Amino acid sequence: MKTHDLRSYRSAEILPRSEQLAWKIAEVAADPVPVLPEVTEMIINRVIDNAAVAAASVGRRPVASARAQALCHPMRRGATIFGMPHGTRVSPEWAAWANGTAVRELDFHDTFLAADYSHPGDNIPPILAVAQHTGRSGAELIRAIATGYEIQVELVRGICLHEHKIDHIAHLGPSAAAGIGTLLNLPAEVIYQAVQQALHVTTTTRQSRKGEISSWKAFAPAFAGKMAIEAVDRAMRGEGAPSPAWEGEDGFIAWMLSGPEARYTVRLPGRGEAKRAILDTYTKEYSAEYQSQALIDLARRLGPQIGDLAQVDSIVIHTSHHTHHVIGTGANDPQKMDPDASRETLDHSIMYIFAVALEDGGWHHVRSYVPERAHRPETGTLWHKISTVEDPDWTRRYHARDPKEKAFGGRVVVTLKNGRQIVDELALADAHPDGARPFGRADYIRKFMTLSEGILTAAEQTRFLDAAQNLADIPSDSLGLLNFTVRPEELGAPRPRGIFDWD
Repeated sequence: MKTHDLRSYRSAEILPRSEQLAWKIAEVAADPVPVLPEVTEMIINRVIDNAAVAAASVGRRPVASARAQALCHPMRRGATIFGMPHGTRVSPEWAAWANGTAVRELDFHDTFLAADYSHPGDNIPPILAVAQHTGRSGAELIRAIATGYEIQVELVRGICLHEHKIDHIAHLGPSAAAGIGTLLNLPAEVIYQAVQQALHVTTTTRQSRKGEISSWKAFAPAFAGKMAIEAVDRAMRGEGAPSPAWEGEDGFIAWMLSGPEARYTVRLPGRGEAKRAILDTYTKEYSAEYQSQALIDLARRLGPQIGDLAQVDSIVIHTSHHTHHVIGTGANDPQKMDPDASRETLDHSIMYIFAVALEDGGWHHVRSYVPERAHRPETGTLWHKISTVEDPDWTRRYHARDPKEKAFGGRVVVTLKNGRQIVDELALADAHPDGARPFGRADYIRKFMTLSEGILTAAEQTRFLDAAQNLADIPSDSLGLLNFTVRPEELGAPRPRGIFDWD
């Protein structure tokens, strides 16, 4: 890996194109390096993982709305939409919009956490949509997805967005554009312009994950994917982008990040070096914010030790800065303690999540969020006894580069009414690659079968899994096999019409 130093440059200074981050990203995307077998296997796992979550969410309101918008943009070649017949094709950027929303809606697919946060599986819908539209093969799709993961993971390692209240899709737009560049074998010049354009139009605030969290949390990554496709299309037509996007005097570092004096480092593979960053990412066993994964496992372990939960006086979760300030009491969001809060808010409330996991001994992507579950009196009582505090050591471990030090969990202190304390801690979720029972192919398949049960027919489940597991051998113009269809009654209630389907 090569380390690239970043800073802001005054307009009077000359920063050669070859030294700009966008150009270095473009060179990585244009490098025809072979994909390692283990990377191919993990890409297949994540294609299955995305489809699992999309199947479970296919009838939910935001997904139905995104699909209705997409269906207003039919195209002869085009790309498929999850849930619709394989012959239904729409413009690729709208397929990316609909499928990206379906993948993201339940907050249940893969994750990578470092200097910033990400769900790198969000790269797959836009890259796949363009691959279907342009008639690419499974092997070409694999190469492109490897690039998308590589660029996003390394941006997330090197550049913190959340401290400036910028949503993490600002790393996704450039990574998806780079992946599409790889897919289409575009020259570095074109990818360079597309990457910069994608950064420019996908920089948004983190209010989408604060306060009354709305369905935009699911739409945001789909928007980034859609914008990435449009950015590549413009660049292919010879149009340029704001440049240098990261380093310019009025650019991203100077005004969106830590200012003209700030310094950043981003590592990227050298020429001929394999793209393997996907192997550092991990999926979710539970449908909730990633920082809750280890704590759900810990709640499952603590429940039998506590016994009668009515005897709990208080529960304090000692954890990282992120967990405390984003999903804990440090967020100072009253909605996180409100049983009438949206699902999007409850899956960002570790107080709610920990209470339900203690009571139920686990977590369910539907039952754990239904209003009647949140309104149980005993749940409300326990919920309000739970608080979080930041522990500097857990924050340090959260940001550690050493896998043996890395941690996304916390230490929990349960104080009973009789004064007895029960203390336990867990650094990593059981399903994490370094956890107690890392997810393997069988786990991804089981997750797909569980989430798609009753939504896909048994025959469609089998057909999809066969296609996905043989992704590398899918010939050109056959990637529609990675779609799945469902019965019309599984697609949710009809949505109100908008501008695109004005009658």
